[in-house]
Formats: sequence, C-alpha cells, structure tokens
Amino acid sequence: MTVQDIRTFNRFYTNVIGALDYSRQLYAPYTLTESRVIYELAHSPRTDAADLRAELSLDAGYLSRILNKFEDAGLIERAPSATDPRRRHITLTTRGRETADLLAERANESVGALLSTVPSADRSRLAEAMLAVREILSDGRPPRREDVVLREPAPGDLGWIVQRNAALYASEFGWNTDYEGLVARIVADFAEDHDPHLERVWIAELDGRPVGCVMCVRDEAPATARLRLLLVEPDARGLGVGDRLVTAVIDFARGVGYRELVLWTNDVLAAARRIYQRHGFVLVAEKPHRSFGKDLNGQDWRLDLHSTQE
Repeated sequence: MTVQDIRTFNRFYTNVIGALDYSRQLYAPYTLTESRVIYELAHSPRTDAADLRAELSLDAGYLSRILNKFEDAGLIERAPSATDPRRRHITLTTRGRETADLLAERANESVGALLSTVPSADRSRLAEAMLAVREILSDGRPPRREDVVLREPAPGDLGWIVQRNAALYASEFGWNTDYEGLVARIVADFAEDHDPHLERVWIAELDGRPVGCVMCVRDEAPATARLRLLLVEPDARGLGVGDRLVTAVIDFARGVGYRELVLWTNDVLAAARRIYQRHGFVLVAEKPHRSFGKDLNGQDWRLDLHSTQE
C-alpha cells in the first residue's frame, strides 16, 4: 500500500458521505465540524472547551468561534466549573438538544440510505472491513475513555439489551431465565409505549459495538423517573462507562423536570451500587426475596434531583 492509495480512498469516502458539503447532506446549516461539536456535547453532558479541543483536535480560536455561534443561536449554555474556576462547563440547551436529535435523525437516514444500496450478502464483509481499518490504524492501543460514545438505540439494540442482560447475569451470578423474562417485559413495554420527551435509552458504544446500556422511564409516583437495566460489558469496565450512563440519566431526568430518580437493585451488584452512591443516591429500603433462582436482598435507592443540582 502507498500513500497515494490512502489518499485515493480518502477522496472516495469523503465524497460518499458528503463530507465536503455536509450541511447540504443533512439539510442543516452546520458544517461537518460544527455537527461533530454538537454530537460531542450531546454525548458528553459535562464538558468544557479544553475537552472538546483535545477530543476533536481543533484550533482554540476556531472552536471558540463555533461555541460563540452556538451560544448566540441559543444552542448552548456556559457556566463556571464547580471544581476548577478556570474552566467553564458547556451544556446543550433544550433547543440545542433538539438540534442534536434532528442532526442524528438525518445522519441515520443518510447512512441508512447508503446502506440500503449494499446487498445483504455484502454487509457483514463491509462491517468486517471497516472494523479492520479501525483496528489496524489504532496500532493495537488499548481502548480509552474517550473512545466510548453514548448514543440512542439503533434497530436491534433493544434485543441486544435483553440478550446481554440474560447472558451476563447468568454467567456472573447464576440467575435463571426468570430474569431474562423480566428484562424482556421491561424492554417490550418501552418499545411499545414510551414518551420520547420523558423516557430514553442510552447505548454505550466502543469500536462500533455496544458495550453498555441504561434506561430512564417514568415511575408510578408523580414527578419521579426510574433508572433501569444499567449494564456494562466486562471488557469495557474500567473506562467509566457506568458513570457516564448514570450521569446521562441524571442530567436527562433533571433537564425534563423530574424531581426524583429511583432505582431497584440487589446488594450482590456491588459495582453498580458504588456508582449509585458516587452520584448521590441514598438507600431507602431493602428486603430479602427469592427471585431468578437465587436468594437475594433487594434494595430501593433514591436521588433527590434538586438537592444534588450543582
């Protein structure tokens, strides 16, 4: 392979995805770089300009102009950091999140249209080739925290949530298929009837594959949301995936007006409980029970979303 081979491929691929005229591709007034900044803000709720510069390798002045444009348009808000006064947190406003959702929807439609031209028999070969490019050019380095992205579920992801919950809990804790049935009902209820403004699912993705998930759904109690089905794949643990998923739920629940966030878990899930405690959840009740083929100790945890707001 020569330098010219790679440059030829780059020219081909940028034309395929419309990178040179990205705003026209998505029918939106944002360049590829601006759209990427919006994407990073949507998937990293607590970040600042230094984080964005490092993640996207952008010139400080160029990024500053982008952020000023977004602030003037009402897409972002900037506030002093609670831990470092030299930094300012950048978050999407409601309008900014709606813009991010619209860009994601149009990007998915664009890629879906491209994929529809690929015969089914060639899709697995295409996926393997794309993964090979990423693995070879990453030079075998271990995954980093910034390699993980949070996104909305794509077709097939809800089924993945059921399958991986069942398989992991059977492997790690010996739970039987009763647990798979419970997860399937939770996921089916969400898929069949949920309010996208008040309920959401996040998928953590690493190297193009899902490695974690969590759900935020309405609880029976007024103004209360429930965190459900937090899961992180074993090979992605240690990258802060669980913390990011829980942070996403908390920020979303607070942003749409919930007053409390609750969850039910079992005391054998020690790693998850430590995450909940770090985020301010308080244990409010526990009760022994026989479920999933095991004797367990169920726990109810609660987070007051107003008292924990920075």
